[in-house]
Amino acid sequence: MTTRAIALFSGGLDSILAFKVIADQGIAVSGITFETPFFSAAKARLTAERIGLPLAVLDITEEHLQMLHAPRYGYGRNMNPCIDCHTLMLRIAGRRMQEEGADFVFTGEVLGERPMSQGKQSLYVVAKNSGYADRILRPLSARLLPETEPERSGKVDRSRLCDIQGRGRKRQMEMAAQYGITSYPPPAGGCLLTDPIYSRRLRDLFDHHRDYEIRDIDLLKVGRHLRLDEKTKAIVGRNAADNETIERLAKRGDALIRIDSFPGPTVLVPGGGDERTRFLAAGICARYCDGPSDRELVASCIRDGNATSLRIRAAIPAEAERLLI
Repeated sequence: MTTRAIALFSGGLDSILAFKVIADQGIAVSGITFETPFFSAAKARLTAERIGLPLAVLDITEEHLQMLHAPRYGYGRNMNPCIDCHTLMLRIAGRRMQEEGADFVFTGEVLGERPMSQGKQSLYVVAKNSGYADRILRPLSARLLPETEPERSGKVDRSRLCDIQGRGRKRQMEMAAQYGITSYPPPAGGCLLTDPIYSRRLRDLFDHHRDYEIRDIDLLKVGRHLRLDEKTKAIVGRNAADNETIERLAKRGDALIRIDSFPGPTVLVPGGGDERTRFLAAGICARYCDGPSDRELVASCIRDGNATSLRIRAAIPAEAERLLI
């Protein structure tokens, strides 16, 4: 009977090499990757198609958000709960392994490559807490780690696995050349939760808007975000693309503000705010538009299809910067 494995696949060089090492042993491999508002599966899709790996893409937003609010092992430098996130991914991959009757799950992780999440203790904790510790294999560092069930049972030849460790990429580059791999993405994480500005915005959303929706998380990626009061914030487009995204994501009850007669941003006030905050948002809109800052301007405020004119002056730059999240 053919041994079957599921690759936890990111699309980077390490995951490509892990796939090659396992597939070279005649093992049938299918891949799994994940997406949430914080990271995309685009790189994994493109790479899997190029190397001929059947790939399932799962949206794990709901489970990921539950974990993100209270990660057991806390956050990294920003809002990145790397250990808990990797645990969740392996738990889901393990469930899929059982559903499909596969023999084991493997990853492209390299011992010591990432200090927080790929130290020996971290790798052990992640595998143990996933619930599938004995059936999780790291082919690129396996000979430096305890044997797993697929190795002990002969499904995988341990002598043909690797002993790579550390942050250097020399061994991986050599393996890529041996496999004829000439094109692969740069080693970048791509997770928004590692970005300090995005993390501040997400923390602010969690603190002030417990009833947030997915579109509120999507809005964190665009524009400038300013906290107007405990219940209200404004999102200011920085360019035409931001303005288009803000307008597309606006929903019933929101206020959209633009300055009449001058090019500039679209400002979104989620939930619409009250009269005071709408005037404040209009002043901020004027602050970032191309109109004069020394005289009164007219802003259009559109809410639920109804337009209101607001006569305002541009906010003082220092005041607007003070409100930035």
